[in-house]
Amino acid sequence: MKKKEEYQKNLLRVTELAGEHGYRLNSDAARVEKVVGLMTKNFMEYKKYYCPCKQSHPLDPEKDTLCPCDPWKEEIEKDSHCFCRLFYKK
Repeated sequence: MKKKEEYQKNLLRVTELAGEHGYRLNSDAARVEKVVGLMTKNFMEYKKYYCPCKQSHPLDPEKDTLCPCDPWKEEIEKDSHCFCRLFYKK
C-alpha cells in the first residue's frame, strides 16, 4: 500500500478512535498531519502504530509506545489533550 493510502487509513482510524471515546482531533490540521504522518511512517516500517512523540530514536519496537498510549485518557482528562496534542476533549 502506498504511503498516501496508508496515511488516509490511519487518519480514519484515529478519527474514529477519537469519536468512540468522546474526543476530537486537534483543530490544527498541520499538527494532525505531522503526527499521523510520522505514525504512518512507523506503521509502514514496523507494522504497528508507534507513537512518534514518545518514541526513542532509533525506534525500539520492544520498548516504544503504541498509539493510543496507555495514559492517553488520563492525559486528556488532566490537560484537555494527550501528550502528542493529537487527541483533545470535545
